[in-house]
Amino acid sequence: MKRITMLPALVLSALLLMSGLAFAKDFTIGLILVGPYNDKGYSQAQYEGGKYVEAHMDGAKLIYLDKVNPADRPGLTIPQVADDLIEKGADLIIAGSDDMKDGILEAAAQHPDKIFVHVSGDAAWTGKAPANLGNLFGKMIYSKMLAGFTAAMTTQTGKIGVVGPLINEETRRLMSAAYLGARYAWTEVRGKDAKDLTFNVKWIGFWFNIPGVTADPTQVAGSLYDAGYDVVISGIDTPDNVVVAKQRADAGKKVWALPYDYEKACEGQGDICLGVPYFNWGPGFLKLAKTVAAGTYKPAFEWDAPYWADYNNPDESPVGFMPGPGVTPEVKAALDAFIAKLGSGEVDLFTGPLNYQDGTPFLKAGEKATDKQIWYMQQLLEGMEGLSSPE
Repeated sequence: MKRITMLPALVLSALLLMSGLAFAKDFTIGLILVGPYNDKGYSQAQYEGGKYVEAHMDGAKLIYLDKVNPADRPGLTIPQVADDLIEKGADLIIAGSDDMKDGILEAAAQHPDKIFVHVSGDAAWTGKAPANLGNLFGKMIYSKMLAGFTAAMTTQTGKIGVVGPLINEETRRLMSAAYLGARYAWTEVRGKDAKDLTFNVKWIGFWFNIPGVTADPTQVAGSLYDAGYDVVISGIDTPDNVVVAKQRADAGKKVWALPYDYEKACEGQGDICLGVPYFNWGPGFLKLAKTVAAGTYKPAFEWDAPYWADYNNPDESPVGFMPGPGVTPEVKAALDAFIAKLGSGEVDLFTGPLNYQDGTPFLKAGEKATDKQIWYMQQLLEGMEGLSSPE
């Protein structure tokens, strides 16, 4: 080694590069997941987004803690999790769930030398975030429209049910987007009266089942099927509605289901599965990691639109809609045409007149909603059944 260190600097650098001992620093992502990393839903989609970064960025490493919620890890705080991840070498902390918003703000303030990103939050938009915290989300409203569209193209009863998580601005806009997609398919494609479409949201109280705390999503889905709803859309992190649909189908009922969050949620589920609106976190996480590693990341609010040229492109689109085995060729053709119209702007379903559930105006006739109007929806839309606020 003494001989090497005496060489000119340029020669030494070349030798190190050739031997694989370059000076590039490894980069570690610390990911905080609200549910199990293998839940076949929301948390698994984020976990696989982190693994995508490992596969596409030299020196990248993912560390994570899953099941970070009051039921699985009572008493554990987000600042405590962030401290642990940073101690283990995390250069970037990503908090994955809306309910982490207060804790991640506190953690970011405690570690001003680290970059934090809150997925689904809006603190960087409202000006409440410290200078080292940004927000990232995909425009899932469009994938939810596709789910509602597919459900309405398939239903034979005109009754579509939704197993919803908890009630907040995020879930109100997503459920409303699904309804708008369903109403468009029902009236504009199938030519039926909007009054003959029933769209009912039943909330369980959290993002996934917590025995003794939430309503049981399998019971909620079952009650919808038993009441004549032949398509049930999931708004929760786990595919419980698909399990129930298979049970009902095995008993001779003609029913369908749409899970949520995870691209592969329909795999192996058979013809009862119509498709899944899913998050594709890989491209967004990769962009974050590269800019943070380069020192060029500027924390901001990012609400990324789909890649309309190829909606399910794994390297480009932050959200997707994967048609399931139950989608007929006719429905698939109608779905493709609908995607094209959304992408070109020919169809904008967040255009007035639209009223809230209580009849007060959301959008005037001809008014197109801004991102902030959609993000901060105060109620479900007129024509929908279900609660707009917690009881």
